[in-house]
Amino acid sequence: MSKLVYITRRERFSAAHKLSVDEWSEEKNYEVFGKCANPMWHGHNYNLFVTVKGEPNPKTGFVVDLSDLSILIKDKVIQHVDHKNLNLQTPFLKGIMASTENIAIGIWEQIADDIKTMGGELHCVRVEETENNYAEYYG
Repeated sequence: MSKLVYITRRERFSAAHKLSVDEWSEEKNYEVFGKCANPMWHGHNYNLFVTVKGEPNPKTGFVVDLSDLSILIKDKVIQHVDHKNLNLQTPFLKGIMASTENIAIGIWEQIADDIKTMGGELHCVRVEETENNYAEYYG
């Protein structure tokens, strides 16, 4: 009988971004995005949750080694977003609106294949922008 387990690793990062459409006036951007359209940017202390699913290895009891997962997330994601301007400095968000939704998708695309090589399957990327706002992406 299959014993599917979901395991989650949390990482944190701080970053700045701005929500705006270049073709729109400053007034229109404020109308649509509110204070998130601040031309001088704004920042968040993000929480990132990466959930992997799979069957525990009979010898280790692990779906994936969480230490290895942490290293992967730091290498593929955190070093590119922590204390960065997401709109200007994050390669996997170049040319994409740096919304919480798109950040979650971008992170998924950075790590999904590598998690397969670790023996698990990426189930969910959750990005918490504030204590009240988060996005979850399930591929």
